[in-house]
Amino acid sequence: MTDRTATLTRETGETQISVELNVDGKGDYDLNVGNGMFEHLLAQLSRHGLIDLQMKVTGDTQTGWHHIVEDSAIVLGRALRSAVGDGLGITRMAHAYVPLDEALALSVVDFSGRGYCVFEAEIEDSDLNDLPANLVHHFLESMAREAGFNLHVRLLSGTNNHHKAEAIFKSLARALRASLTIDERRSETIPSTKGIIR
Repeated sequence: MTDRTATLTRETGETQISVELNVDGKGDYDLNVGNGMFEHLLAQLSRHGLIDLQMKVTGDTQTGWHHIVEDSAIVLGRALRSAVGDGLGITRMAHAYVPLDEALALSVVDFSGRGYCVFEAEIEDSDLNDLPANLVHHFLESMAREAGFNLHVRLLSGTNNHHKAEAIFKSLARALRASLTIDERRSETIPSTKGIIR
């Protein structure tokens, strides 16, 4: 099987970001992004998606967390896209329901090369420390676009905003893991009638 890893750095006037990931990892992570809640959510993607992830982010936090979160999504999405490559043999489409106490989230993924996000969840700022709730949606939307996968997120229940956000990230992790698993019955073909997922 082809090595599905990527290393990517991006420096702008607002942020400096480095990412190393391995799609076929064990869920090990080393995160330094400056925001505890954001790190906690990224850790869910790694641990439950079995994606080894090293990520270091610095930037202009004096303007808030928008640039850090948005640019992290851009770099992480591009690294994921690079690691998956032409998508040879991937399962491609998958979904996962994940509960966390009273919260229940569904994520559906199609790693089709067509970046798109539909986000049906209401999350407010409480219980997220200093991470603005609207950045949960913005991160997922930006990452899906840059990685080239179609993502539908639905929050089916929940009252605690921490639980809601964490359940969403865990369900995305599980859906990504399943969608990127190699299907041995078609390990030498690209899962598209077009013959390409780019």
